[in-house]
Amino acid sequence: MTSLELDVVATRGAEIESRHAVHAAVVGADDAVIASARDTSLVSSWRSCAKPFQVMPLLESGGFDDLHWGDDQLALSCASHGGEPEHVALAERMLNDLGLEEGDLACGPHDPLSARGMKLLRESGARLTRLHNNCSGKHAAMLARAHTAGWHTYGYERREHPVQRCCLQAAAQWAGLPEERVGQAVDGCGVVAFALPLENMARAWSRLARAYRDEDEVPRRIVHAMRTRPFLIGGTDRFDSILIEETDGRAVAKIGAEGVHSVAIPEQGIGFAVKVDDGAQRAQFPVVIRLLQMFDVLGSSLPPRLDEYLRRPVRNTRGETVGEIRLAS
Repeated sequence: MTSLELDVVATRGAEIESRHAVHAAVVGADDAVIASARDTSLVSSWRSCAKPFQVMPLLESGGFDDLHWGDDQLALSCASHGGEPEHVALAERMLNDLGLEEGDLACGPHDPLSARGMKLLRESGARLTRLHNNCSGKHAAMLARAHTAGWHTYGYERREHPVQRCCLQAAAQWAGLPEERVGQAVDGCGVVAFALPLENMARAWSRLARAYRDEDEVPRRIVHAMRTRPFLIGGTDRFDSILIEETDGRAVAKIGAEGVHSVAIPEQGIGFAVKVDDGAQRAQFPVVIRLLQMFDVLGSSLPPRLDEYLRRPVRNTRGETVGEIRLAS
């Protein structure tokens, strides 16, 4: 197993001003850890990185196809979208297909995560709604699971609801853990969040990559939707969308809150998971890029949109570059 140094620093001038400790686990095609940084047994919340597994029960049940949904709806179900008009409209159409409305979503409203989404909302004077929540697609899919199964939609977000029990079962299975070893808490959007070791997060994404490569139907459809609908996964200026676009889908990434990121490399059957110890989002992006360089998905010369994430300028209020955020070594 290869030992990695993936810590990230923020500099000001020639001095290191801040340091972020980074844990990572890389699982290869044989289901074993092939590279690591710091502690792969670290237990952390998976947050939005679990979304591809949370939508699996809806696909497996046949409910997704009964609704005549396609790649757009599937991509948004896996997304942490930027709250741009296209995202909001698609989430609303998904609810309309169920005979439901915005008020049926258990997530709360928050400002669009995309700069474009925020700008367009402000200029339009429209009301901020739950549809702008970056998880509204996931919630619409969970409501669809309840609706097509004949379960009550009220309370679908609660731990004891059949929807959440299905999601737990899927997440545990793909991560290679008994259900009782997966921690459960409340996510930022109100549904159940799972906690598990970093190694198991990476194993789930490696298995997802291999299942796609082996053309297993449900994972194949999920990864295909993510690869071919990058804008819906994040948005105009969101890291995951940029990464999928710039790699032509050779890497499929999913951001999670508090410094968590999960990535699949389908052609190699590799999956990896990253956790920034202090939860700083700014530190996870250069780590994801460096790992993709290590496995030849990205070269040493990066497209401009990714290069800025590898060495991100620190600017003062006058727009002057006064430092950078970069890997420590």
